[in-house]
Amino acid sequence: MVGIVIVSHSRRIAQGVVDLAREMGGEDVVLVAAGGADEEDALGTDAMRVLGALDEAYSDDGVLVLMDLGSAVMSAEMAVEMIEESRRARVLLCEAPLVEGAVAAATAAKLGRTLEEVAHEARGGLAGKQTHLSVAPEALHESAGEPAGEESGPPIEATIVIQNPLGLHARPAARFVRAAGEHGARVEVMNLTTGRGPVDATSLNALTTLGVVQDHAIRVQAWGPDAESAIKAIEALAADNFGDPVEEAVAGPPSSAVSDAELPEGGIAGLPASPGVALGPARRFARPAPEVPTTPAADIESEIVRLETAVAAASVEIGRIRDEVSSSAGSYEAEIFDAHVLMLEDVTLQGRAQELIREQKRNAADALWASVQESASQFESVGNARLRERARDVVDVGQRVLGHLLGQAERKLELSAPGVLIVEELTPSTAAGLDPDKVRGIATATGGPTSHGAILARALGVPAVVGGGERLLDVPEDTAVIVDGDRGIIIVDPVVEVSEQYADTAQQQAEAAKAATAAAGEPAVTRDGTIIEVAANVGSVEEVAQAAGGGADGVGLLRTEFLFLERSAMPTEDEQFDTLSAIARALGDRPLTIRTLDVGADKPLPYLRRGPEENPFLGVRGIRLGLAQRDLLTTQIKAIARLASERPVRVMFPMVASVEELTEARGLLDEIVGHERPTGLEVGIMVEVPSAALMAARFAPDLDFFSIGTNDLSQYTLAAERGNADVASLADPLHPSVLKLISSTVEAAAADDAWVGVCGELAGDARATGLLLGLGVTELSMAAPSIASVKAAVRTTSRGQAAELATRALEASSASDVRRLLTGEPAA
Repeated sequence: MVGIVIVSHSRRIAQGVVDLAREMGGEDVVLVAAGGADEEDALGTDAMRVLGALDEAYSDDGVLVLMDLGSAVMSAEMAVEMIEESRRARVLLCEAPLVEGAVAAATAAKLGRTLEEVAHEARGGLAGKQTHLSVAPEALHESAGEPAGEESGPPIEATIVIQNPLGLHARPAARFVRAAGEHGARVEVMNLTTGRGPVDATSLNALTTLGVVQDHAIRVQAWGPDAESAIKAIEALAADNFGDPVEEAVAGPPSSAVSDAELPEGGIAGLPASPGVALGPARRFARPAPEVPTTPAADIESEIVRLETAVAAASVEIGRIRDEVSSSAGSYEAEIFDAHVLMLEDVTLQGRAQELIREQKRNAADALWASVQESASQFESVGNARLRERARDVVDVGQRVLGHLLGQAERKLELSAPGVLIVEELTPSTAAGLDPDKVRGIATATGGPTSHGAILARALGVPAVVGGGERLLDVPEDTAVIVDGDRGIIIVDPVVEVSEQYADTAQQQAEAAKAATAAAGEPAVTRDGTIIEVAANVGSVEEVAQAAGGGADGVGLLRTEFLFLERSAMPTEDEQFDTLSAIARALGDRPLTIRTLDVGADKPLPYLRRGPEENPFLGVRGIRLGLAQRDLLTTQIKAIARLASERPVRVMFPMVASVEELTEARGLLDEIVGHERPTGLEVGIMVEVPSAALMAARFAPDLDFFSIGTNDLSQYTLAAERGNADVASLADPLHPSVLKLISSTVEAAAADDAWVGVCGELAGDARATGLLLGLGVTELSMAAPSIASVKAAVRTTSRGQAAELATRALEASSASDVRRLLTGEPAA
């Protein structure tokens, strides 16, 4: 294959051209950047750098060199003079346009064209742009080589109407050319709508001169032995929208960030649930369906006692699991099992089972299972998707009790050897038993990224992809499987090349994680000297110590809900102060940010009288609840103010949507602390609602900081709930609309000397670190396991380059485009 060298005065431009050309031609096209002078950001060219690039790109098929101007040409000429004479004749300096020529050349090189043919394609690189702008090209070129297949008889043909919103732009056009060139056939294409053509379908430049846009009809004709297969391949590509997302589609199941056309052989698209990649043999695990006896109860009271005994045993078992999860994954994640205990204690669940025993004389197991099914059905019938997911938790709890009633020990997750776990759905009980040393990755047929099982997988650091579909359950035991938790891809029985690529990636991730962990306790300083605070999200005293030991610079989000749950009465001021003081002592002199109580109807407190809500996520929660229940908020602020008189403290109010809410909350704070608040007390709000970001300039004069909760902000901005598997992929914090809200918040904060942090899951994604810093964020708070990798990402970032990345991301059209920017793959 012909190699390609890009010579430019700018290192960034050279690399950008390489990235764009590789996106069009494919990963295996040999493209090497030779840009810039000796100093990293200096403009200029270096003959020795070009010489090195020539050596790297060289093959017996030749090397094409594209240059921008002036000294780039002279440096390239000098480099050619210095290479071995036997190689010199296979290096061609080409006058083609740098960017367009590189794209056209990469596509031709991918098809195995000769050096002369690749150069011919590069020289015609401007033809598509000239046609689009109605400037007559000097010569719309013909194909430079002979057709791949011999012409014999009438052609096989197809007429296709282009549905892509942007027509056959660069990315789909490149896919079209590759499909046409992979068969032993001569393929031509004509734009029937405009009458342009026909042209050689294996020439990217010729194809772009047709000016094909949405709703244009094209005719594809093929001659030769593989004409039919060539036409079928192009028709299949068209049926898949040439790999482009159908942006107007609003219905149907979600897809991962990768389209079906971009999936490798054996690939299955799911939803990314836990980052990282894993390889290994398939390890199947399934709970057998319970066989519930239906024989009538012989003694009603005995059956009641059996039920109560089984519930008590299950409660003890769940408590033990909770402690294990708290130790391995964190107390916040362990609260999942607190909810399971509450489900066990729910009077309706047990009460209904006892009612069935007494009134219908059902045995305890039959009555319990009927009650569980009824309760789960009630959850599944509600309008809120996240609450519907709790139906699975009810069944999980019910199966545990059922096991005790039937005398059947719970089937624990025990793998005979390390591998990739394949399950229909990852229940919390199954996830709690994960051994990260044996479970290398997880692939599920159903479930969403916010299910409790997925949350536990993330906390344990096990790569996971969920929602892969029922066909995943047909994968035989020991089949080689790859889980790409970064992109949301499962690859079954991968080819050798793909396995090797992912093995390299996994090794690199492991080495990077090891190095990051070793340096986790050091400050996170960008390459240009800016210190970024990398803090932890915590939910208990124990978790604070774990975070501090893991390198956290402080606590960026203390969830105070743990103080209020599992109690029959509201905690007193002294109780809250004592707990907050213990947390402060564990932190030492590190910053502490305390969020006031954030609960809603989905997490009811037994000592607060509240009516049910159809959608608790849009109801009375966060600051709304605090202002509605003044005693609750007043007591909490008093405890925080007492702590602030002893050490610096930040307090922030959640779910603020209006200036009036902040004014009322600040008024309450001022009443408590007096006109002179403690010097160490900073006040901020959570930005979770779009209105808070849009009105940030009005909030800023009364605040010291903003903390952006990207999880809720993305849901509310895009009207897509992360707990709803049908729309979960839409609630993407990398969507440009969410990024623009972050940017506008930073801009408004800066005008009043306030700072901005991020405490949603995006803060813990090291791939997004540079983007967030480029947007102007100066504090990142996350789950403790992510601290080391994010600090490592900060240290490789310069604020200038980050700002350029942020500018490009804000101009993107979709979250997938932004994600491609972060991975170095320019959006088409």
